[in-house]
Amino acid sequence: MSTLLDVQPKIRPPLDPGFLPAALWTRAYRGLVARDPGTRPIAIALMRADGSTSVHHDHVLSAAHPAAATTLRYAERLLKFLLWQKGGCRVLIAGADEIASALARIYNSSGARAFDHQFMGERVSGRTFAVEACAFGTLPQGREWDRALGRHFAGCRIGFDLGGSDRKAAAVIDGQVVFSEEIAWNPYFQEDPAYHIEGVQDTLVRAAAHLPRVDAIGGSAAGIYVNNEVRVASLFRGVPSDLFEKHIRRMFFTLQARWGGVPFEVANDGEVTALAGSMSLGANAVLGVSMGTSQGGGYVTPAGNITPWLNELAFAPIDYRPDAPRDEWSGDNGCGVQYFSQQAVGRLAARAGFNFPKEMPFPDQLVSVQAAMQAGDLRARAIYESIGICFGYAVAHYADFYDVQHVLVLGRVVSGEGGALILAQARAVLRAEFPVLAEKICLGTLDEKNKRHGQAVVAASLPY
Repeated sequence: MSTLLDVQPKIRPPLDPGFLPAALWTRAYRGLVARDPGTRPIAIALMRADGSTSVHHDHVLSAAHPAAATTLRYAERLLKFLLWQKGGCRVLIAGADEIASALARIYNSSGARAFDHQFMGERVSGRTFAVEACAFGTLPQGREWDRALGRHFAGCRIGFDLGGSDRKAAAVIDGQVVFSEEIAWNPYFQEDPAYHIEGVQDTLVRAAAHLPRVDAIGGSAAGIYVNNEVRVASLFRGVPSDLFEKHIRRMFFTLQARWGGVPFEVANDGEVTALAGSMSLGANAVLGVSMGTSQGGGYVTPAGNITPWLNELAFAPIDYRPDAPRDEWSGDNGCGVQYFSQQAVGRLAARAGFNFPKEMPFPDQLVSVQAAMQAGDLRARAIYESIGICFGYAVAHYADFYDVQHVLVLGRVVSGEGGALILAQARAVLRAEFPVLAEKICLGTLDEKNKRHGQAVVAASLPY
């Protein structure tokens, strides 16, 4: 499909030269739409279980246009992004019934997006997911809400941050950090719920030893959490579904009870990244991106609040080539996790010429690449250059969906010299391809300690 569109990136990642930026592809498609006298309006409503609704308005090519075959690709990738940005258990599409029918076939239990069907429905919302056509006259109105998050540091607090390779903890007294540490763990394929629950409990006990009392506990973790319930999280992917429902879904309520019912709040690690950025910058309209074991995303609105959106950018597509790297969990191609995570470093390391054993965990591969980067290894440099170039194009794509003035990047992948190179390459892409965005959006990060422990500290501020 891409051969019908003139997409020629000015900067190509050295280890991923076939990368087809979503930002350029969508702009090329919209260019065709702008020149099409038969262009059609289209609207996509995403309805969530909490009663909120997001409505996206757009235009697509006429059905008779010579490039009409690209419309389904455009609409499918658009819906995929919107679902993982905003969430929704029921999708209504007005303005192109044939597109709605095609998407209903793709996003069903036996379609190409069966993963999304299951997770957006049963796992996230507890309802059956559906895509349906509707008339513009019956399209629901948008109903959004937002709320304040965090920024509370009074008293003695514990903050924790759960990643795929380590869990971090911080003990904080009236905003002052009195203790922080990280402990290695390997949660991904652990079947026993006790491994996860007792691991977090151990982290809390270690932090509590440095406090006279515990007034509140806040947590940051990769995945989707709704009212402190675990809905979707790669951290617990190894736990069988029956044990997940019995022990993991409400594990933070179990932990809260162990700590005497103190205020306890858990948020997605991307949300906490965005909050950390907002607090450190003294600014709002912040998109936080965590490049760790997976990719996390979070958003602080221009008003300084958060939304009920998912912001799971790990599953948001940013590379539109048909043979883009495939995510083994969701089964989809070209999504963020393959480009902005430890997994991405491992994928690119093989292309760069690092011969790591197949059984070598991604965190260990990252440590080796970081050491090589510090030693001046050009292979490592090519890895970080490639990540940075892809990230620059991804930021431009994210800007189509978020009102953003600051993008803050945290996580192990951006630690050390490689992180500075990632940001430098991303800025170069914005200047070369998207000069207006380059002027508007500030890309940044925190100092090295805060990159690694900042999320745990900010997470301590979550409970009121």
